[in-house]
Amino acid sequence: MAPTASQVPKESADQVTTDSFVKVLAESSNLKSVPTQFTFSNNSKGSYSDSIPIIDFSQLTSENPHQRSKALQELAKACEEWGFFVLINHGIPETLLKAIIDASLEFFELPDEDKRRYEAKSPSDPIKSGTGSVITTANHKIHLWRDFVKSYVHPEFHCPEKPQILRDTVFEFSEKTRSVTRKLLQGISENLELEQGYIDEALKLDSCFQLYAANFYPPCPQPDQAIGLPPHTDHGLLTFLIHNGVAGLQIQHNGEWFNTNSPQNSILVNTADHLEIFSNGRYKSVKHRAVVNSEATRISVVMANGAAPDAIVGPAAPLVERDGRALYRPMKFIEYVETMLSNRLQGKGNLECLKIEEDE
Repeated sequence: MAPTASQVPKESADQVTTDSFVKVLAESSNLKSVPTQFTFSNNSKGSYSDSIPIIDFSQLTSENPHQRSKALQELAKACEEWGFFVLINHGIPETLLKAIIDASLEFFELPDEDKRRYEAKSPSDPIKSGTGSVITTANHKIHLWRDFVKSYVHPEFHCPEKPQILRDTVFEFSEKTRSVTRKLLQGISENLELEQGYIDEALKLDSCFQLYAANFYPPCPQPDQAIGLPPHTDHGLLTFLIHNGVAGLQIQHNGEWFNTNSPQNSILVNTADHLEIFSNGRYKSVKHRAVVNSEATRISVVMANGAAPDAIVGPAAPLVERDGRALYRPMKFIEYVETMLSNRLQGKGNLECLKIEEDE
């Protein structure tokens, strides 16, 4: 059985970082500084901007042509200039958003032995739980200040058996977000001037891939010496994120880091690698990170929405014809995902590898 916070002796702090969950370490009354395995010096300060786009989903789906046209223009600008937007009036009940945060917290509060059942053996495991680490460009292994659980939820549904409420809630959240994603992608397809139905067929969206992830970021005694998640981009098309009201997500825009604020019942959405590939570079996959704080536990829930696992994703043929050349090589979607999960470098490792240089 894992030691309780009161049982963790001071001299064993470094051992706890490798053998236990970060939650156990953070609850130790002896913890005064960040153990060496977690040391990740960074300037976690972010700026605030009133320009972060807000997309009103009800206008995007409105039968009023003027409202819908305006929303489409705003969506195009958000994808082109920021790669990020705050989605409001999306129709997903606030009760469901709260329920999935609460159910995810219940998972993190399970005994360690229940969570250890899902320790990843390979990148293709459909359910994974753990603490996570990152290999830096200097080839150093840094442990992340977070615990996580991830599961593939579509086209096949996988979820931890406990707590039961998590399975039920994740299943419903997956359905609701899938519907919203399809409508957003329809708008994006229109903005790219693609034929109706092209994006659905090319990416096999009826069998689209979805990954649920929940992150537990406990208070950290030295927030500027640790990182929840280092700068990275996401696989997939659009990533949805909600949280428990404790901020921590920062996005990079024009080389500067910005804090993200979200109104109650909103969803933070960022464009991801496969949308950059499919749009032949028109929409950029935005780099983002999760910073930690010394005061409150942050919980975030993510739903990553992608193409079908067996879809070969490359630049859309009409866009390649328009541009004169493809900027990215095609790759099977699930292979991209599993390569990314097995070799998480800082930044855009996978995406950079698929870029085609002009002289090739």
